[in-house]
Amino acid sequence: MILEHEIPNGSKLYFGQSARVKRHVENVASEILYADGYEEIVTPIFSYHQHLSIADEKKLIRVNDEKNNSLSLRADSTIDVVRIIEKRLGANTEQKKWFYIQPVVTYPTHEQYQVGVEYMGEQKLSTVLNLAIDIFDKLEINPLTQISNIMIPKLLVEMFDELSIDDFIHINIDKFISLKVEWLTKLVYLQYVKQIDDVIALAPQAIKEELEKMKKLCSEISCKNTVIAPLYYAKMLYYDEVFFRCINGNEVYARGGRYKNENLTSVGFAIYTDTICEELTK
Repeated sequence: MILEHEIPNGSKLYFGQSARVKRHVENVASEILYADGYEEIVTPIFSYHQHLSIADEKKLIRVNDEKNNSLSLRADSTIDVVRIIEKRLGANTEQKKWFYIQPVVTYPTHEQYQVGVEYMGEQKLSTVLNLAIDIFDKLEINPLTQISNIMIPKLLVEMFDELSIDDFIHINIDKFISLKVEWLTKLVYLQYVKQIDDVIALAPQAIKEELEKMKKLCSEISCKNTVIAPLYYAKMLYYDEVFFRCINGNEVYARGGRYKNENLTSVGFAIYTDTICEELTK
């Protein structure tokens, strides 16, 4: 029996003070983004193309339109925003900087509010990371910014037959060290940007190039609370090299990176509103 006051597991309810905090977070973010030249877009909750944006299609909540075509509820905003701007609005706007404040939903009933930012045609990741930092500063929260690079684990798997992507997903440090490669051991313990030149001096050229990208990003951001995690790996459908997470303990406040849609390279991030609201209402 489902009681009248019950709501589905994973769905969100904001009221009173919590709704006020949520609106405050959204207002702070939108004011900063408008001031930086961004415009807002609100995309449809229904989409024909979400299967192109989600790595695990089992997470999609599927329905059918009036002609029985398959569609799904919005489970990811990034690719839908880019597709709509390029394919539908492209002839009517030259605007490249967009933000959205809207939820995504995944199977069976998980709901997640986000503030998302997409800077289309931009390749410099620091342009959006600094905006995320500005939003957190205005909200008076100070998460740790973690800089990673998806290409480094992929390159190491190609270089060493003993390694697999699972070793990076499960952070198998003992296995990395057991290979007894000096530069790889230094890479395992690399945590701060001041240590990165020691690794660059020893590493193979392909790894050097990816570390240089991380070093450059660190030099361009205003956050002092920053660490480097070159061996961190997370399966992402569109972020394909340098990316960042803003974290507090086990909670992820934001995630962003550089990505390519067809021939267009862009940068963006999403702030996870629900997690921040929980922190601010404690």
